Amino acid sequence: MAWQKTVRRAVSANGVGIHGGKQVALRLRPAPPGTGVVFVRTDLGIAIPARAENARDLAYATTLRLRGAEARTVEHLMAAVGGVGITNLFVDLSAAEVPILDGSALPFVEMIRRAGFVDQGASLPEMQVRRVVRVGDKERWIELRPAPELFVDYLVSYDSPAVGRQRFVGAITPQRFASAIAPARTFGFLEEVASLRRRGLGLGGSLDNCIVVDRERILSGDLRFRDEFVRHKVLDLIGDLALLEYPLRAQVVAHRAGHSLHVAVVNELLASPEAWELLEPDRLAPLTVRPYVGDSEPEAVAAS
Repeated sequence: MAWQKTVRRAVSANGVGIHGGKQVALRLRPAPPGTGVVFVRTDLGIAIPARAENARDLAYATTLRLRGAEARTVEHLMAAVGGVGITNLFVDLSAAEVPILDGSALPFVEMIRRAGFVDQGASLPEMQVRRVVRVGDKERWIELRPAPELFVDYLVSYDSPAVGRQRFVGAITPQRFASAIAPARTFGFLEEVASLRRRGLGLGGSLDNCIVVDRERILSGDLRFRDEFVRHKVLDLIGDLALLEYPLRAQVVAHRAGHSLHVAVVNELLASPEAWELLEPDRLAPLTVRPYVGDSEPEAVAAS
């Protein structure tokens, strides 16, 4: 059984977007039961619910888009929110991209801890996988299998000797997420930097917010974990699975996957009602996820 939670008070942070390179102000605010996670573009007056149906541009990050507005690179924050069990939250953004901070989910976990938790006295269904769901091909794939809890088996393999082949296997609890997954930082390869920047990506990346790999060398200092690379892929996975809006009970087996496959398997699961069921405990309050009614129309914002 899952219980709806929000933060006790608002907390803020400022930083640069790793892809757009622009400074952005971030604020996390309490939200009532049934809201879910909603990104609010305060510069546009448009709110974007964090749902799989709104996910776009999944090559190097997960972007949410609605009515022409975007919330980019949401996966690390979504991982922190889902990993520690926050279910209702307003995320105010002054620009299009969530700040990268140190490249991991740990700063977001620490923000949530500073804000405090509020148990909202309302239950939340858990999504139990009953049949195998798979997306991908022979080289890169992800599979959801029935299991009594969220359990991840993730394999990555890169040509770079500094990374090589790494595998993470284990159950994901809030405690394990905070200590073993959240600190793992995003990474990139030096040989790809020029190409990314020509495409307008990675403009805010630096050795302070990204592990930079040059074949057999790590250019950004000591790793936090020997297998930090695969742990960060698990972090990304947890952030993308949070787009389901329900806690997931499944074994997730991923082989050389990424954001596109993470979101693809979420969409495939949602499109296959025979493959899952919602475990509905007795409620203390009704659950109302749709529609989100706090959205401001652009015309009203412009008129003001």
